[in-house]
Amino acid sequence: MSLGMSLIPQTFWFLRHGETDWNAKFLAQGNVEVPLNATGLHQARQAADMLRNRGISTVIASPLSRAYDTACIAAEPLGLTVEVDEGLREVSFGAHEGQVMAEWFNDWVAGSFTPPNGESFADLRARAVAAINRALSRPAPVLVVAHGALFRALRAEMGLEPNVRTPNAMPYFCEPGTPWSLTAAG
Repeated sequence: MSLGMSLIPQTFWFLRHGETDWNAKFLAQGNVEVPLNATGLHQARQAADMLRNRGISTVIASPLSRAYDTACIAAEPLGLTVEVDEGLREVSFGAHEGQVMAEWFNDWVAGSFTPPNGESFADLRARAVAAINRALSRPAPVLVVAHGALFRALRAEMGLEPNVRTPNAMPYFCEPGTPWSLTAAG
């Protein structure tokens, strides 16, 4: 069920940032600046290779360095610059940033819990839809580089199971439908 604004029914590419040390430890990063690790940099280069010859015209990223740096690596062989949209920033997990993503995380996705000083899943979903719709107003096809929790919110809006861990730096082609379809590049 949509929470107001709906996603514009237009195809786009989504890429979660490469791995960080906190990803490897299953820690909630939220808005903490955690850089890509060596694996994450390698993953970003692999993603760039997978995105070649896809006709991508626009690259838009979260301002957080792990997503922005992944976007720059992906955009370089395409000869594109990276635009930033604050709306693509990862969710704020408030007091739970830096904590292991345990049962509280499932409750957050289900909408039955919001960490103290954090952002609710419903609020993230509304923010993510607005950011994707802004991105889709740019020349297509668009590549959006952002975060795992943000993509969970998009999956919910797409009519898909939201509580699925998106692999780091795996490009997904998102196609509108009921539900939307996601195809991993490869």
